[in-house]
Amino acid sequence: LFSLNCPPCPQTDCRCGTILLLAEELSNCRDIVTMQLCANKLDKKDFFGKSDPFLVFYRSNEDGTFTICHKTEVVKNTLNPVWQPFTIPVRALCNGDYDRTVKIDVYDWDRDGSHDFIGEFATSYRELSRAQSQFTVYEVLNPRKKCKKKKYVNSGTVTLLSFSVESEFTFVDYIRGGTQLNFTVAIDFTASNGLPSQPTSLHYVSPYQLSAYALALKAVGEIIQDYDSDKLFPAYGFGAKVPPDGKISHHFPLNNNVDNPSCAGIEGVLESYLQSLRTVQLYGPTNFAPVINQVAGTAAQVTDGSQYHVLLIITDGVISDMLQTKEAIVTASSLPMSIIIVGVGPAEFEAMEELDGDEVRLSSRGRYAERDIVQFVPFRDYVDDSGNQVLSMARLAKDVLAEIPEQLLSYMKTRDIKPRRADPE
Repeated sequence: LFSLNCPPCPQTDCRCGTILLLAEELSNCRDIVTMQLCANKLDKKDFFGKSDPFLVFYRSNEDGTFTICHKTEVVKNTLNPVWQPFTIPVRALCNGDYDRTVKIDVYDWDRDGSHDFIGEFATSYRELSRAQSQFTVYEVLNPRKKCKKKKYVNSGTVTLLSFSVESEFTFVDYIRGGTQLNFTVAIDFTASNGLPSQPTSLHYVSPYQLSAYALALKAVGEIIQDYDSDKLFPAYGFGAKVPPDGKISHHFPLNNNVDNPSCAGIEGVLESYLQSLRTVQLYGPTNFAPVINQVAGTAAQVTDGSQYHVLLIITDGVISDMLQTKEAIVTASSLPMSIIIVGVGPAEFEAMEELDGDEVRLSSRGRYAERDIVQFVPFRDYVDDSGNQVLSMARLAKDVLAEIPEQLLSYMKTRDIKPRRADPE
């Protein structure tokens, strides 16, 4: 229990008050529950209509208080609502204590926020779980009405229509079960980066510090390589004229080995990247689709959950093949892969934000992405003014990789792939 009091205030009418923070250790229970409820003959609360009912679930705490843990949607203008099924972790519902009280309030929604209380009932996880074999009906009671009216029976009933439980697996469960992360790198070699021999270039190789490209590669790669068992990383460049014929390529191997583009560790990728800077001619345009399709083709070969691919694209500019890139990402969203885009340099990256899909689900030609598989971060947001490069790169890696576990889990869940049992040590 923490008590935070405001400092002495010179104003005599100060109403700052006190903030109390209560903490309770959460159980290690990883089950999740999906349930659906309906109601019948609820009290009419609206003068010109019926009621707009919704439910509020409360978990009881060790000190006897209650904490809101879920609210259903509002069902408009009915006394017999059927709410949509919803999913909630067991630890959020009862902290893993199957006999702990779960209180449910029934309200009539009002636009101004002054929702009308219809009634309440109490149950427990153990009691709710019996609905797996039979419907469970609860009387909704309004204590105030019950005291005032001798003939009061109830304010309606709520029926638990369905209740199912499944285990909630974690990213670590899949890694322990043998899921392999395969890391691929794609680096932008377009002319907009500037001549590598010039200090103003984003590819400039200084004897004193790494370029923005190299820093981003090391920051992300050195963490993700710990989850890649063979430490062999396919690495490509795009947007350059490559020897010997000087043709433009959008997925050339950095190690110049078409049959085996893999490099040994992040240091091997860096070495091949620096070697490519000396042999190719920066050109253009900035096309993402070829390398995305390249990795997607590999990911499509094994879809049983044993392999998951992560593509890191480091780029400085505006995408030239936006329509093709959207199409490639939408197609790849059904495959076991994620895409990380790190934007370096001062350019505006509106197109990258659109590909990220956090706000609006990405679509192409009427098809929507099955999952959000793209994470974009601008490198400039992680340049520490104090010059603490280690701290800056740690923050970059943390944010860049933040969505990968959830993206992997979303793929496994949509395919109903459970982690394999880890071999005993």
